[in-house]
Amino acid sequence: MISSLAFNPLISSSLNIATNATHISRNKQNLVKQKPVELTLGYQNPNGCKVSSFGLKGSIYDSEKVKSIAVMTDDKSTMSSSVEEDSENIGILNADSSLEPYKDHFKYRLKRYLHQKKLIEEYEGSLEEFAKGYLKFGFNREEDGTLYREWAPAALEAQIIGDFNGWDGSNHHMKKDQFGVWSIKIPDDGGNPAIPHNSRVKFRFKHSDGVWVDRIPAWIKYATVDPARFAAPYDGVYWDPPHSERYQFKYARPPKPKAPRIYEAHVGMSSSEPRINSYREFADDVLPRIRENNYNTVQLMAVMEHSYYASFGYHVTNFFAVSSRSGTPEDLKYLIDKAHSLGLHVLMDVVHSHASNNITDGLNGFDVGQSSQESYFHTGDRGYHKLWDSRLFNYANWEVLRFLLSNLRWWIEEYKFDGFRFDGVTSMLYHHHGINMAFTGNYKEYFSEETDVDAVVYLMLANCLVHDILPDATVIAEDVSGMPGLGRPVSEVGIGFDYRLAMAIPDKWIDYVKNKKDNEWSMKEISLNLTNRRYTEKCVAYAESHDQSIVGDKTIAFLLMDEEMYSSMSCLTDASLTIERGIALHKMIHFITMALGGEGYLNFMGNEFGHPEWIDFPREGNGWSYEKCRRQWNLVDTDHLRYKFMNAFDRAMNLLDDRFSFLASTKQIVSSTNNEDKVIVFERGDLVFVFNFHPENTYEGYKVGCDLPGKYRVALDSDAREFGGHGRVGHDADHFTSPEGIPGVPETNFNNRPNSFKILSPPRTCVVYYRVNESQEENNSANLGLVEETVAAADTDANIPDDSVESEDSNFWIGWKKTKEV
Repeated sequence: MISSLAFNPLISSSLNIATNATHISRNKQNLVKQKPVELTLGYQNPNGCKVSSFGLKGSIYDSEKVKSIAVMTDDKSTMSSSVEEDSENIGILNADSSLEPYKDHFKYRLKRYLHQKKLIEEYEGSLEEFAKGYLKFGFNREEDGTLYREWAPAALEAQIIGDFNGWDGSNHHMKKDQFGVWSIKIPDDGGNPAIPHNSRVKFRFKHSDGVWVDRIPAWIKYATVDPARFAAPYDGVYWDPPHSERYQFKYARPPKPKAPRIYEAHVGMSSSEPRINSYREFADDVLPRIRENNYNTVQLMAVMEHSYYASFGYHVTNFFAVSSRSGTPEDLKYLIDKAHSLGLHVLMDVVHSHASNNITDGLNGFDVGQSSQESYFHTGDRGYHKLWDSRLFNYANWEVLRFLLSNLRWWIEEYKFDGFRFDGVTSMLYHHHGINMAFTGNYKEYFSEETDVDAVVYLMLANCLVHDILPDATVIAEDVSGMPGLGRPVSEVGIGFDYRLAMAIPDKWIDYVKNKKDNEWSMKEISLNLTNRRYTEKCVAYAESHDQSIVGDKTIAFLLMDEEMYSSMSCLTDASLTIERGIALHKMIHFITMALGGEGYLNFMGNEFGHPEWIDFPREGNGWSYEKCRRQWNLVDTDHLRYKFMNAFDRAMNLLDDRFSFLASTKQIVSSTNNEDKVIVFERGDLVFVFNFHPENTYEGYKVGCDLPGKYRVALDSDAREFGGHGRVGHDADHFTSPEGIPGVPETNFNNRPNSFKILSPPRTCVVYYRVNESQEENNSANLGLVEETVAAADTDANIPDDSVESEDSNFWIGWKKTKEV
């Protein structure tokens, strides 16, 4: 989300950061073993979300009791004795004892969650059934007609209008029930639906002022606009294609990756031409690029319909509709199926933190001044985000919960998305929405009357639902506050996200690149910023996303090289000092962010090859131009331009994780942050990473610490010629370890590591070393032909030139040819 909020990163009291050795590892932490929390009667699923065994399934209309629980407020409600008993089990306190003073807050949160969940189970059958609202609301086919339902309690009268009745609803009046739900069944005409597929429809209603208004149905599956009319209003479209036109998925979801390597993409701006790209073009032209660079996950922005293109998709108008700018619902299904065929998981950037304030086209049009209990949104200031100019949901409202939870299930079931990136979570978590709030890490900032427990309960329900219907789902929170427990299971009274975006990291890099000279870069500060995350709560790290590329700012590559990117990127001439520095630091910044910053990695479309300039959507201020709202793929495809070097290194660092799974490793140890040498040394898994940020110094025989004794070789080298480097590091050299100090006595070791080996470290380079398994090396040599054939096939899939595999002056693929088992 493009945000104006000003936050500081959380420095967690539960993160043990030592001067010479930073540990973020289960086997290195002395924390109490976590225990699952039994929430209610039923069974515990593998994702830690309790599924209760209530069997009181019924209609949403069959009990007056539902009225009394239509809204759950922040006021304490009367809870059953079973809820009281369950609320004593706060598993998150076992992981972080410093949360103990806030136990009452967690107890209250748990009571509220359990109470809301039990009410849903009592009156709707289960949370999973409750989230099938799209089968009850909106348009649904029945045996002999089309049933349409809409929740609009503030309406006095209502009609359905559209192309099918000449936009005259006099013969299609709707009936209202006691819960504010309007409905009508439209009989088939001659055996065919009275409302044709792909025809326009709207919901017409009269509010308390006696005025009739036309609105797009809240649950509409598709909405379009007349492109020939400037600022024309959107129309809802009845989407029910015949079987022959309905896309049929061909490929199963790929296995969930050990760690997500995410390619953040915007379909509309993915064309090299100054225009809006289509879902099918993206699938055919861009997805192969993503796969070639060894990403395992693609995150799609701006999927939900939004009338204002320049909002980047964050001012949603129609929550169940795909953005029609890029095609139809069937086209989006084609894209996702193609991604699955390539082994890519697909995440959706879902926006449940707010809604567009657009009355004509969006959900806000249903707000005609009624009370909060009869609206999707809060009334007054609580219902309006003054920085985003948008409406804020009432998460305690029964029908709002149904709408949002069903929305999640709809995208998973209908389009086969594999998970979500929840936008604007910070705004949801607090009544102040983070506005003018600088989070310092003091726990009082997270657990107080400013915490929006309604929103917290909704997010717990949402994560419970998603992981229940799709156990392999990946759900990520965009939160800058660092709320403790955000990334812990609901069973522990956490909020249930799998990952949190490490949003402080890009801010630090932008600050360094913009404001600090190279000799002012602090190795300790860089390391601390990258490792500053809560134990047991996973993060997705990134050096830059779409936020850092929007108009008014620049990509990291453009900040580093600026105007020289227009004139000095040719390989036919020697690189200038600016270009050489820029490419070297671009590789180092992105790689150390990936290797040290989290348990997942994210890159925004085009930044893998150093896309220049910025993003500027068409608007009045730029003459409605698409020139800066596209991706210049020609830059990386042109062989004599240096963009290819950054792209090749991006591909290689992803392949390194593919081979060694270091992102998924819980072993992370920073052994040296030498500010004088400008060198950072750390281990991730059993790999040893050496980053030399010094602009001039080459270190020969530089000693680096490691855990395991043995022989080490180069796995990845940013200075390799195929990455635009100078080829100064030998890749065929063996590095043998020497023991350091007394075994088991860290203070006698070298940088608290029991072994060490010596290397060559050129300036502005990063080199990764892997430990050779000598016991199997002979077997590998005996079967070298088979190994080379396997590696060559993998490299072909990654579009790596043949000479990169065969050359003795090459990089880490040589190591894998010799010791494939590592």
